[in-house]
Amino acid sequence: MTEPGMEGGPTAQRIMLGVHLRRLREEAGVTRTEAAWEIRGSESKISRLELGRVGFKVRDVDDLLTLYKLDDPAERERLLAMARGANNPGWWQRYDDLTPDWFHYYLGLEMAADMIRTFELQFVPGLLQTPEYARAVVNLGRLDDPMPDSEVDRLVTLRMARQQVLTRQPRPARLWAIIDEAVLRRPIGSKAILKAQLEHLIEASQRHNVTLQIIPFDKGGYTATGGAFTLLRFNDTDLPDIVYIEHLTSGVYLDKREELDSYVVTMDSLSISAAQPRETEALLRRAIAMI
Repeated sequence: MTEPGMEGGPTAQRIMLGVHLRRLREEAGVTRTEAAWEIRGSESKISRLELGRVGFKVRDVDDLLTLYKLDDPAERERLLAMARGANNPGWWQRYDDLTPDWFHYYLGLEMAADMIRTFELQFVPGLLQTPEYARAVVNLGRLDDPMPDSEVDRLVTLRMARQQVLTRQPRPARLWAIIDEAVLRRPIGSKAILKAQLEHLIEASQRHNVTLQIIPFDKGGYTATGGAFTLLRFNDTDLPDIVYIEHLTSGVYLDKREELDSYVVTMDSLSISAAQPRETEALLRRAIAMI
């Protein structure tokens, strides 16, 4: 099982293998329907395999490589080894009973990311939360149906484990977070929890791989009227950039070029609207003084 904070992981391997399979299929002039017939599956299964959204059967990959006429034995063995590795469980799967299926894919992507750009207007981003703040957020979502303390503890542990992506060695992920000033004013849990959280943000913003910007109230309106979102970028060229948008009961993953471009432009616009990173500490201290 892959450990928290490790680069790559099974999700990244599935996506990379899917990219290779799609490229080989297109170069061979094989349709998705023909590929599906070869592995006794459906066209939608081929689509999911090429997007890296499902696990791989090594036999299916072997049959597809034969169909695509991949004759290079070294390359063939590399891709088959990738298929075997892509089926290894990720460390987050120990929390499968507490997290929705659609979120598991994001956890794998986050672990593999080189750059994480996120915009939040209600909560402190998960990668920057303190355990106490994270616990308050978890409980906030279950006011009508309280969760047992043991399950809350596990969800907080999961969130803290995710943060190791920022401290892993030798290549920690870079985080660029933009948050609305309202996040600094909303006493999630209690005023004491919020104060400790803001002090933690000051420390986090001083890390070399963390950029934190705040959009002050006096800036007025800004783009991103659709709400919070995260843009994930990867060091491997075989991994496409991905936008993640979380809804109440689902998560949306966007990787089409035109969709990505729109969100990159929006994120860049938000960074211009926000106060400069050098002003972050002063804004946080001002918020702390008002608690």
